[in-house]
Amino acid sequence: QVQLVESGGGLVQAGGSLRLSCAASERTFSSYTMGWFRQAPGKERELVAAISGGGSIYYADFVKGRFTISRDNAKNTVYLQMNSLKPEDTAVYYCAARRIEAPRPPSDRADYDYWGQGTQVTVSS
Repeated sequence: QVQLVESGGGLVQAGGSLRLSCAASERTFSSYTMGWFRQAPGKERELVAAISGGGSIYYADFVKGRFTISRDNAKNTVYLQMNSLKPEDTAVYYCAARRIEAPRPPSDRADYDYWGQGTQVTVSS
């Protein structure tokens, strides 16, 4: 079983920034598609951003221009830099990994094989 461990969440004021990190135990991490999902209370889990092993990147419209996803394969780590945070960004953020490459990063949670425990992000108004 691949382990994914998120960190970097917390409480921040509107307009502030946070950087989330996800560390993976898998030695073939560099070939995996990595995604960041979030789930707010009473809402469905949704894809925020994803990056494939080949470097293809997806952003949800509601974070485009504010968030940046990146990866450091030497450290088996994927990052989500979140700037200009809004109260609507408040959610539990989850790291996910997909083993098999696809033409474009999948957006369905069922397409990902491994999940982290989540990290809470709270943005005050």
